[in-house]
Amino acid sequence: MTAAGNKVQDHYAIEGIAARILAALRAAGGSEAGPITPDALAPLDHFHGRGLKATKETVALLEPLSGERILDIGGGIGGPARWTATHFGCHVTSLDLTPEFCRAAEELNAATGLSDRVRVVEGSATDLPFEDDGFDRAYSENVAMNIDDKRRFFAEALRVLRPGAVFAFSHYGAGPKGEPDYPLTWAAGPGTSFLCSPEETREQVLTAGFEIVIFRDKTEEVLPDLRENRRRLEEHGLPPLGLQTLMGERIGEYQINAARSADEGRLSVLEALVRKPA
Repeated sequence: MTAAGNKVQDHYAIEGIAARILAALRAAGGSEAGPITPDALAPLDHFHGRGLKATKETVALLEPLSGERILDIGGGIGGPARWTATHFGCHVTSLDLTPEFCRAAEELNAATGLSDRVRVVEGSATDLPFEDDGFDRAYSENVAMNIDDKRRFFAEALRVLRPGAVFAFSHYGAGPKGEPDYPLTWAAGPGTSFLCSPEETREQVLTAGFEIVIFRDKTEEVLPDLRENRRRLEEHGLPPLGLQTLMGERIGEYQINAARSADEGRLSVLEALVRKPA
């Protein structure tokens, strides 16, 4: 693994994730706590600034079908994979670089009864440990910011998809007004934050061999959500159930920095659906 890869792992590595999440969920529910389901876990296991809402937008692009094999590249602790498998009847493989995230994903799969439909694999997005043409669809949410070699990232996604299959992705990109404020959710500083402009990302996708179906800068669309989240954090602090269970109290500062940077044109938000040629 590269030095940058080790630093990325260090940024995310934290022990006992699943136990803390399950304890927080039970504490919030008290005596009324119901079964552990992907929807109940959603405030805690969708590791994106916009949570389940962002996952739903990505999956709406992907349009998975029952019985298909789906790949989540950079699946974190598996929230989107569990939610997608449950709501669409597909089998999802969740790949992540961080061992602690993989262990947490496996424990939460077991807690939700989804171990047979969500597989967890530890590995790198730029060296996918899968055969060629093995997946019906793939997606990736807020992962590319940690990947320096994005051409390799897109080329690997292309390789493991069957001909004609689609890849949906969304992530933060560089904004036109300079560097964002650090620390951010994905990086303590610029040394592990690899942001590209929309134009650069489009070129990387095409160079890898994908055909573009949808490609857009959706910054203006998501800014209201980011601003509202920043307002809540600054006025009321972290919610009772939130990503602090995963990343600690520092997550509030990270999300405020991301919202401010996007508002000031120093971050963009990209969304795309691309297809492997048939």
